[in-house]
Amino acid sequence: MTADRSNQVLRLPRRHSPRADSPPDPERGARLERLQSMRGAIVASLIVVIVFSAAWAMLSVAIGRVFPWMTLLLALLIGLAVRRAGRGLDWRFPMVAAFAAVGGALVGNVVVAAAFTAAEYETGTLTVLRAVTSMTWPVFFDEVITAADFIYALFGAALAAFYANRRLNREQYACLRAWQQEQSRGG
Repeated sequence: MTADRSNQVLRLPRRHSPRADSPPDPERGARLERLQSMRGAIVASLIVVIVFSAAWAMLSVAIGRVFPWMTLLLALLIGLAVRRAGRGLDWRFPMVAAFAAVGGALVGNVVVAAAFTAAEYETGTLTVLRAVTSMTWPVFFDEVITAADFIYALFGAALAAFYANRRLNREQYACLRAWQQEQSRGG
């Protein structure tokens, strides 16, 4: 065998070795931190909840069945929207996504129930939603919401939280860590 190690045929390329080109740039990590937008994450999650609830209600009325697992699809879309619009790096963004998923599950179930009620009384869904009073809520929670809806909402919250944070590549993560270490030293 030759002494030249780069001439080995069966040697796999190193993909996980640290680059010796340059040290991580803390300024790039600060830029990643500044790109976060809590307002963008909240607005994106609200838009997803509204649009998805309307689509869920239309699909349920058209087919004539309620699909409670649609809550999981809603949560996945909320998590991806929070990731895209919020560009979050810390714990706040998964919390926003989780709360939006639980709230969206409740809103979606309310809109679907209102759509079925509107079809039964031959009126519009918005008319039914405007007619909701404090006397309506106990009946709604007794007759419409089941334990399965709560379970789907909790699993949806976990799913949304999982997908909410921004995914960084190795170089971005190193830059962010360098900036955080610089901040902890008081720099």
